Amino acid sequence: MGACTIADGRLLVGDVELEVFHQGAGHALLLLHGGQGLDHKAPFLRMLARDFEVIAPSHPGFGRSDLPGRFDSVDDLAYLYLDLIEQLEVRGLVLAGFSFGGWIAAEVAIRCAHRLDRLILVSPVGIKIGARETRDIPDIFALSPEQVHKLAFHTPVTGAADYSSLTDDELRIMVRNRETLALYTWEPYMHNPKLRYRLRRIRIPTLIMRGASDGIVSQAYAESYAALIPGARLEVIPAAAHFPQIEQPEALVKRLIEFARG
Repeated sequence: MGACTIADGRLLVGDVELEVFHQGAGHALLLLHGGQGLDHKAPFLRMLARDFEVIAPSHPGFGRSDLPGRFDSVDDLAYLYLDLIEQLEVRGLVLAGFSFGGWIAAEVAIRCAHRLDRLILVSPVGIKIGARETRDIPDIFALSPEQVHKLAFHTPVTGAADYSSLTDDELRIMVRNRETLALYTWEPYMHNPKLRYRLRRIRIPTLIMRGASDGIVSQAYAESYAALIPGARLEVIPAAAHFPQIEQPEALVKRLIEFARG
């Protein structure tokens, strides 16, 4: 890695300080988390770190990362990560994004293909494929936590939060993550109307993955996403829904590594 300095789990990009998971050695993998935030204890991160140098920041406003007052759109996040990629001074970077992070990764890729080697999008959001009055993505802010949980997990108990076991700091971060996700995705809801017309600019090998039981990103939505990126392929992970990295981490990591190795 180049001039970028990561110390004590913190990373400075311009004037924005980010909390970051950084582990492993080898090919650099920049991982952009989804709207639930980044769990640094998640097993899949350490699985990936066996083969990659994993750099996984918490987006501005998530976790313990700064939230500058000027940040209010996915565009802001995309340009922040473009700056980070320049700081890393690496070529052949693997960029992976999960759900909301997949949207950010796609926005980065349409602007900066020359520094990227592979693009991996897991249950990505960010495009509009249906009619104007049709919701492509369920309104997670209007549904109850129980309803969202049923849509997001193949096995209902998997990933269920036991709020009574969380510390005050963990609860604060959970609320902060939800508020920040709404800031970036509320209007228009979960998409950039122009992104679908720009995805053709991505000319690097691209893999899209989706859990077979995903009730948030449908098969039709994932197929449309893949069709808009030249040469992209779609793979479905059995016995998983919106979070295959939680429900089927070994299967997801295996496919990611195989694809990244070409």
